[in-house]
Amino acid sequence: MLKVDVSSALSFLPQDWFTARQAALEEARVKLENGSGAGGEFTGWVHLPRDYDKEEYARIKAAAAKIRSDSDALVVIGIGGSYLGARAVIELLASPNYNLKKKDGPDIFFAGNGLSTDALLEVIDLVKDRDFSVNVISKSGTTTEPAVAFRIFKALLEEKYGKEGAKGRIYATTDKARGALKGLADREGYEEFVVPDEVGGRYSVLTAVGLLPIAVAGIDTDALMAGAAEAMEALAQGGADNPAWQYAAARHALYEGGKKVELLACYEPSFRFFAEWWKQLYGESEGKENKGIFPASVEFTADLHSMGQYIQQGERLMLETVVRFDQSRGEFTIPHDPENVDGLNFLAGKNLSFVAEQALRAVTLAHVDGGVPNLRVDLPRRCERAVGQMIYFFEYACGLSGYLLGVNPFDQPGVEAYKNNMYALLGKPGYEQQKAELEARL
Repeated sequence: MLKVDVSSALSFLPQDWFTARQAALEEARVKLENGSGAGGEFTGWVHLPRDYDKEEYARIKAAAAKIRSDSDALVVIGIGGSYLGARAVIELLASPNYNLKKKDGPDIFFAGNGLSTDALLEVIDLVKDRDFSVNVISKSGTTTEPAVAFRIFKALLEEKYGKEGAKGRIYATTDKARGALKGLADREGYEEFVVPDEVGGRYSVLTAVGLLPIAVAGIDTDALMAGAAEAMEALAQGGADNPAWQYAAARHALYEGGKKVELLACYEPSFRFFAEWWKQLYGESEGKENKGIFPASVEFTADLHSMGQYIQQGERLMLETVVRFDQSRGEFTIPHDPENVDGLNFLAGKNLSFVAEQALRAVTLAHVDGGVPNLRVDLPRRCERAVGQMIYFFEYACGLSGYLLGVNPFDQPGVEAYKNNMYALLGKPGYEQQKAELEARL
């Protein structure tokens, strides 16, 4: 089971950082377990690794096998929680260079997560002359970015394969009973998977939302779910040894002590999109009522040469959480250079992973000395089981953290403000008065 190490933050924490929050953590645990807290109707993810729909799961694996057999590419259309989790797991467990590697499955492209014309045209250019399928992910089917992208790729498929042929290449992950995409999928006969009512988008990676693209990438979803189930069982037990309790309590105490920004760091470039997923999870869950830690991320050691100066000596408003994998997937021994031009022969014969570990230790000491408390999440290796544990750990700790903060960790009322403005400015029917008011301001 993954572990949390708070030793490099203790000098910044009050002596009672854990005991003062223990009762509140137990209250939060009960709320998560029985769905009795604010937003409790969206806590279906808590027991999901045990209670997931086994019949749908089998259909997900069958659909993934079909896509792997008949497609050179899969276009995953979704935004926010509808794509970040899948991309996070694929890049972390397969590779950020997944599409460039030799493999027995299709390339995977992500679209509908922005409004860049150039980005969309690039994906079209990459798939138009190949056999491809589409997985469109949207609970409503009306969110602007994915809806526009789906219109385009649906038309491409129908032009390439005809309406009947396209039907067998479109997989809709949407609401089980209502919404524009659900209605379209029913009429056209697309294969459908469910975005559960009781699981919000940012918590949905272990549902069909994430599992279908992950399975298409050839990742062992059985092991991923098994790791999440292990974490579910372990984290349901409260107390001082619970890593989710430790993490939630420490970051809450640091927040109350003035640390308003959390940097999630890792020494693996493949972690980049996991950090993006984590930023939505915590930002959307905690950032409300003028409260919450601002989630940011850095990639070490690269960002030590760009952001390192600020982290070391800038405003003292940060804490760091470092994700560490104990073992690399392979080893590389640094060679001896007879000329020793770079002066690094003292490293000859050492493994690169040893150098990286010393860098982590050195950075931790320097940042702590500079006033940045460090928390660490330790996992044995980059594998499906460990990543399943990590997904569930961060989700569970996020639920605890939201309740400690006194907010509903499962809604996102602020997200609608920009959407309503955009609908008005685009001329959506029913927004005429708001359009006039906004254009007057502009």
